[in-house]
Amino acid sequence: MLKTVNKVFAVFLTAVMLFTSTGVQKSFALTVGEERELGEKILFQVRLTFPLLDDPDISQYINKLGNQVLDVAGVQYFDYHFYVVKSSQFNAFAAPAGLVFFFSGLIEKMDDEDELVSVLAHEIGHVVSRHIATGIDQGKKVSIATTLLAVAGLAIGAGALSQALLMGSLAAGQAVNLHYSRTHEEEADRLAYGWMIKMGRNPESQVDMLKIMRRITRYSMGNIPQYLLTHPNPEFRLDYVQSLIAYDEKKGVVFNKTDNFSFLRMKYRILSIIKDGRKLRNLLLSYRSDKSRSKEALIMSSYGLSQLDRMENNYDSSRKYLQEVIDYYPQKSILLTDMSMVELDSGNTEKALELVRESYNRNRNDMWAVYQYAKVWREMGDLKQAERYFKEILAFMPLYSKVYYDLGKLKADTGKSGESAYYLSKYFLYEGRLKLAEHNMQVAVTDPLLPDDMAKEIEKMRVMVARLKEDK
Repeated sequence: MLKTVNKVFAVFLTAVMLFTSTGVQKSFALTVGEERELGEKILFQVRLTFPLLDDPDISQYINKLGNQVLDVAGVQYFDYHFYVVKSSQFNAFAAPAGLVFFFSGLIEKMDDEDELVSVLAHEIGHVVSRHIATGIDQGKKVSIATTLLAVAGLAIGAGALSQALLMGSLAAGQAVNLHYSRTHEEEADRLAYGWMIKMGRNPESQVDMLKIMRRITRYSMGNIPQYLLTHPNPEFRLDYVQSLIAYDEKKGVVFNKTDNFSFLRMKYRILSIIKDGRKLRNLLLSYRSDKSRSKEALIMSSYGLSQLDRMENNYDSSRKYLQEVIDYYPQKSILLTDMSMVELDSGNTEKALELVRESYNRNRNDMWAVYQYAKVWREMGDLKQAERYFKEILAFMPLYSKVYYDLGKLKADTGKSGESAYYLSKYFLYEGRLKLAEHNMQVAVTDPLLPDDMAKEIEKMRVMVARLKEDK
């Protein structure tokens, strides 16, 4: 535990050093341009510090939902990016410049997609209103270093390290007010409510999430989750949103029925990764015996059981559960990709190829299908085809670390040691393993056959690594 705490603290202290070494003015309230630059620094540090659940299916899904909100929110200052953080904490936070992070512990508490959209919209509301940037006391200018420390405390959550970082931000100059005020919360709730109405989403989901927050607050026994510290007053917010709903009900506003397939698939994918398998299995089996649940919820519990069985090498059972879901949702091509994973893991590569090819041909913009297609081709020994599809993922998701690892292994198999080391150095850099990143950079540049564009990229990476190591 202490090692983890020290790593997190060191990384965020390095972030402070990195930004203040760029020559940017060190004491001011944030302009839009400065906020954008700060956001870039924070993103890199968060990626180094927290494990992200950023497989293509999870990343595409949550960014698609976020972009649906942005479509009705209007023109924005920033390019937004949405991430799922692997953590049991009940937490989410919006960082400067349109970065929004959701912890898996928060998603676990949600029951449907509208609840997730309500939180997405609320966090976007804070960014649109620039509550973080304007949370700086205008009377006393504050440094970017102070802001980075404060965001570090916000991200890490409740606990000694979080409080130390927040206190450090105070000691550094002046408090950055990242604990949203009642006015800020009301504004973000009002924006989220209006956007959900425009999207045809039922704003009762905002009420449902606020009730969850109220319940957690009441039973937290003094250990209040960070999200409820930074997003206070669930009781007041609940009354406010309910009053908005009551007003619109008089006008006869009609909402669309939400298809929760994609949400439940993502949720159970995440839970199969982060939760104890036995506990999750018992939970899903209890769902299947609960007759009050919808048919949709019962079917998707089979999806969760299929994921668990695949991870535990129970392939026959995994196929059986997943086939139940495919029979209910025959048009959902992503399920064919999931089934191809079962076949690939069980050694049935020909069947895996048949399934993922069909999924890919149905939807060539589905990066989960593209990624699995590449893995199947690699397993079958067609490295040229595998490289083609891995690079397709790379073009679409350049910060997805796993694809660099896959390309590194592929290049090693083809005897291109320099290119292999290049890709592995990028993988290790994005994973925060700087010594291994440096080692592979050195191996890469000693290869006389290394392409010029890779050599130039390594020089940029070396500068980045040097900055990250300066304060360690």
